[in-house]
Amino acid sequence: MTADPSRELVRAYFPGARSENERRLRGEIDATLDHWFRWRSGRFEDSASNYAPPVAGSPAREGDLLGRRLLTLCDALTAETPTFSPRYIAHMKADLSLPGLLGWFAAMLHNPNNSSRDASRVGSVIETEAIAALAEMLGYDPAQAQGHFTSGGTVANFEAVWRARYRLDHWLALALHVAETTGAPLDPFAAAHMGWDRFRELQTACAVSDDVLQSCSAAASNPGDVWRRISRASGRDYRGPVMLAPGNRHYSWSKSADVFGLGGEAIWSIALDRSGHLDLADFERQTERAWADGRPILMAVAVAGATETGAVDPLDRLYDRLDQWRAERGWRIWRHVDAAYGGFLRAMLDGPSEAALAPETAAALRAMARSDSITIDPHKLGYVPYACGAFLTPDAEHYAVSAFDAPYLDRPELGDGKWSSTLEGSRSAAGAAATWLTAETLGFGADGLGSLMAATVEARQAFEAAVREAVPEARFLPADSNIACFSLSRPNEGLSQSNARTQDVFDHFQGSPHFAVSRTTLGVDNAALIASLLGGHGGYNDRPEGDAEMLVIRCVFMNPYWSAPSVRHDLLPRFIEELRQALVGPIEAQAA
Repeated sequence: MTADPSRELVRAYFPGARSENERRLRGEIDATLDHWFRWRSGRFEDSASNYAPPVAGSPAREGDLLGRRLLTLCDALTAETPTFSPRYIAHMKADLSLPGLLGWFAAMLHNPNNSSRDASRVGSVIETEAIAALAEMLGYDPAQAQGHFTSGGTVANFEAVWRARYRLDHWLALALHVAETTGAPLDPFAAAHMGWDRFRELQTACAVSDDVLQSCSAAASNPGDVWRRISRASGRDYRGPVMLAPGNRHYSWSKSADVFGLGGEAIWSIALDRSGHLDLADFERQTERAWADGRPILMAVAVAGATETGAVDPLDRLYDRLDQWRAERGWRIWRHVDAAYGGFLRAMLDGPSEAALAPETAAALRAMARSDSITIDPHKLGYVPYACGAFLTPDAEHYAVSAFDAPYLDRPELGDGKWSSTLEGSRSAAGAAATWLTAETLGFGADGLGSLMAATVEARQAFEAAVREAVPEARFLPADSNIACFSLSRPNEGLSQSNARTQDVFDHFQGSPHFAVSRTTLGVDNAALIASLLGGHGGYNDRPEGDAEMLVIRCVFMNPYWSAPSVRHDLLPRFIEELRQALVGPIEAQAA
């Protein structure tokens, strides 16, 4: 390996910004197709062929309609956004890796359905091995970890809610039965966090059957009736569980509250601190509030790689507090980390790549191994095709969830399938194969994908340094990963004016053919961060009370080609010049 391993990895495992690896990719695709055709033609050689000369009026006799329409489709797709280019720094999209593309392509030809071993004899095995590779990268024991691939982070987050509810519902149902049969008062909060050891001990001591447990379950029985019974047994109105999630959470969490019937009010937003991370003090306040209100905590959500800013929440300090409550109060609160974007940053740990991370970020990523469940999206920083998310737990106990029957899939001789433990029924093996081949070649260690992750973080750092020096108006947010966000503000001016200037600049880039950027808005949950940013240059909030939204330009440096110094030397001056041109907009014209 050379002194710059990331550049060699990009040369070996990516198509190239100018298709430099075209010949290799064509050769691998041709070899994959040859293998597939040989497999098809070599199976069941004693079977009759269904081929016959085309008849008059058939598609084959009327000309190559398929070829023509395929060419039309290809022509249309050239208008798609060129996310393969390092000039695209707008959203969490970049070029696909060769192993990701080829693994997906090879599995797609065979079209296995990972719902069961019956429908996917090889694909389901590949999925198990790919989950183990992800688990090892995330800090779980790969021999014990469980999980599966999903269509993306949204469904993976839903999977976490499903399992957290399964656990909480079991514990609360048993406590309800005991309270009703003994007359002892029910404490819903304590009961819903009792833990499996206490649950099994209590179930055995009270000889509670599964049928009785089901009759006390809000998930398996009538939720309205069960909630009324909980209210009677506890002597107070039971209003259901809550989920604690930071203000920078993904929109999928609000969707989950809707889908699982929790109601939007059940999402309790945790404030963010001055650096845009989950505020631990507010998390403690919200937990105490839930305890005082008798509302169990379905799960505590943290974010590793926030969608807007790439921020990584302080998982280590959060989990230390949860450990303390477990030891002192017996509370076992489900810990989920939404690492859909930032999970692959963990590949940087325990090697030279870690130096690109701030120590507190590395500590937070290292604590990910203490989570009860993790969401990660290989179709983001794993560089595999859409749609490919994954959900993981540290062991089978955490993976357990409600069982369902499907007699047509009941084939013990084929082994256990995933269909009964996944929200999605049919699931393609293509994403699992893409992830598997990536793990087998590029690798998920510090000298593989971790090296590439470090290069993307360093690209963001180089971008930030160059823009800061050349454009005094650029005010950057604190950054943990490879996403840079900045507003365009002048000293001692109001938020309204800096927002207008930032909008003008964004509008300029929207119309520019040279670079693609995105934008986002920091809202009320980021009040402390906004105040800190304004204070840094003497700015002030001149907007109506309670309205302190700040507009920022967002640049995502996940494109692997930024690892090359030649790309940075070429594109950074061009971007800065474009930014300077954009600053001469309506606001500046009016001021002149």
